Amino acid sequence: MEAESETRSHTLEHTSLSPKLYSIANTIRLTGWITFWVQLGLAVVAGLTLLFAFTGRAFTDQPNTGLGIGVFWAVCGVIALLFSVYWDFRYTRIGKRLANPNPALHPSKADTTTAIRLAIIVSLVGILLTLIGSGATLSVFIAKSISQPPGVAITDPNKIIRALDVFVMMANINGIAAHFVGAIASIWLLERVHQN
Repeated sequence: MEAESETRSHTLEHTSLSPKLYSIANTIRLTGWITFWVQLGLAVVAGLTLLFAFTGRAFTDQPNTGLGIGVFWAVCGVIALLFSVYWDFRYTRIGKRLANPNPALHPSKADTTTAIRLAIIVSLVGILLTLIGSGATLSVFIAKSISQPPGVAITDPNKIIRALDVFVMMANINGIAAHFVGAIASIWLLERVHQN
C-alpha cells in the first residue's frame, strides 16, 4: 500500500513538469552519470600510469632527459580532467534540480548553458594540454629512435626507449580520450538544451 502511494506521488510530481523539461532533466542527469564514470575510469588509468612512470623514473639511475616536459603536461591534463569529472557530477545535480516539481529550484536556461559551456572549455583546454604532452613525449621517442644506429649494439642506455617512457605517452593518450569524451558529451548536451 505504501509503495503504491509513493509511486502515485512520484508520478504526480513528474506530471507537474512539462514533458520537455522532464526529458532534458533526465538527459542531463543520465549524461552526467555516464560521462562521470567514463572520465573517472580514464583519469584513474592516466593517473596510475603517470604515477608508475614517475616512481619508475625515480628508481632508475639513468636520467631521462626531455621526458620531464611530457610528464608535466600530462599532470596538467589530469588535473583538468579531475575538474571535468567534478563538473560531470554537477550535471547530475543540475538534472536533479530540473526534475524537481518546484520551479523555484530549477536552474535557469542561461545558468545551465553557462555550466555546459564551461565544461566544453575545460575539455578543450585539457585536450590541448595533453596534446602538448603527447607531442613532447613523441619528440623524445623520435630523437631516441633516430640516435640509434641500425645493427649496432647500443652502449648509451639514455638512448633506449624504455617502458617507462611509453607510460608517459599512455597517460597523455588516456587524457586526450577522456577530455574528448567530456567535450562530445557537453556539446551534445548544449545542443539538447538549445533545442528545448
